[in-house]
Parts: sequence; C-alpha cells; structure tokens
Amino acid sequence: MAILENKVAIVTGAGSGIGRAIALAYAKEGAKLIVSDINEEGGVETVNQIKKLNGAAIFFKADSSSIEDNRQLVEKAVQEYGGLHIACNNAGIGGPMGATGEYPIDGWNKVIGINLNGVFYGMHFQLQAMIKSGGGSIVNVASILGTVGTRFSPAYVAAKHGVVGLTKAAALEYANQGIRVNSIGPGYILTPLLTNNLDDATLEQIKSLHPIGRLGKSEEVAELALWLSSDKASFVTGSYYPVDGGYLAQ
Repeated sequence: MAILENKVAIVTGAGSGIGRAIALAYAKEGAKLIVSDINEEGGVETVNQIKKLNGAAIFFKADSSSIEDNRQLVEKAVQEYGGLHIACNNAGIGGPMGATGEYPIDGWNKVIGINLNGVFYGMHFQLQAMIKSGGGSIVNVASILGTVGTRFSPAYVAAKHGVVGLTKAAALEYANQGIRVNSIGPGYILTPLLTNNLDDATLEQIKSLHPIGRLGKSEEVAELALWLSSDKASFVTGSYYPVDGGYLAQ
C-alpha cells in the first residue's frame, strides 16, 4: 500500500521547483492533491503531470500572502476530497537584494507577506481542518537561512527564521491533537528561483559553498518532505531538518 493512500494534501507554490517535486512525490504515494500557486500555467502543468501518473489532483490559484485565499484553499480541499491530512507550505520568493539600512520597505513587506505571513495564514486554516479530519502533518519549507544569516537578504533571512520558530510553537500546541508540524531547510537548490535570477558565475560560486560539491535537486528535498508527511515519521514533530549538502555543518 502506498504510504499516503487515502490522504488529502495541499502543496503551495507547487507550480514549479521544489513545490512541484513535492506534489509529484505525494501523488506517487497515493495522496489526493490540491496544487496551489499564483502561477496558473505552472500549477496546471503540475496537475497534468500528476494525472499522467494516474494520480488525483486539482489546481487552485492562490496568493499565499492573502488571508482569504488561504481560507478558500483549505475549504476547497475539504469540499473536493472530504478532509485535509497533509499540508506543505512551500510558496516563497527571494525578494530584492540590499543591506538592511538601504533595503526597500515595499520589498520587505512583500517577502514577509509571502514567506512568513503566508505560512501562518496557511497553518491557521489547515490546523482547523486537520483537527476535524482526525490529525495530520504539516511541513513548512524554511531554508538553511532559517538558522544562519547571509548578507543583503534581511527580509528572506528574517522570514525563514520566523518559519522555523512558528513551526516549533505550533508543534507544541497541537502535538496532543494528532498533528505533527516540522520544517525543512533546503540549501541552494537548482530551481527556477535560482536559475532565472543568477548568472552562471554566481551559480558556480554558490555551488562551492556546499561541501558535497553541487547544488541540490528538487526531488531530494521532496523525499524529505514525503517522509515527514507520512506515518514513517510518526514520532517526529517540532523539528527542523536541513537538506543542504553539508552547508550548515561548516
């Protein structure tokens, strides 16, 4: 039997990269998917790929920084499939670069709105639905920058640190209600977020920061999310798991 058989799962930011890989991994293990993204074309493509695997999925366009979109997303999952058991809050942006003293205020607000507020809004409604469904698992996609800093990305670093802390707080609050909440910390992963914004020389420099000698693959992150979402991780909650090629070990 597939390890997510008869489970209903939401994945945000599932129109490409890590989110798409996680959605596909869930589908291969029997979950019914609500694929969410602000990018409708990418989200529909993810649904099409799931259906080619004979999986069940629908697309729901949502802006993760919108309270109402998050509420409707959870309602859609319950309406379509009868409950909610798994949620992966993955949607995120890199945002502008700049030193803290010169960082654009609108850029700060956008990054915090999507990368941190969006996770809180998602969990706010997901947790209520999971209680009614008898329990579940939430995986929040943080970053290696959820535990360490880097120059010129203050909003991103602050948001991802916040995701790690929010995960721990929620895990403690809902552990006795059958809901596990964990976060994962990808290193630099070869996704459109990276390749569309950085030149080859910069990518090579970033690659050198990882002791394993390469950038990560979305599928490698998805394997960790899949495990945390399944009953194989039944005694795991409130934890933060890097998947970073050794980056944080230095």
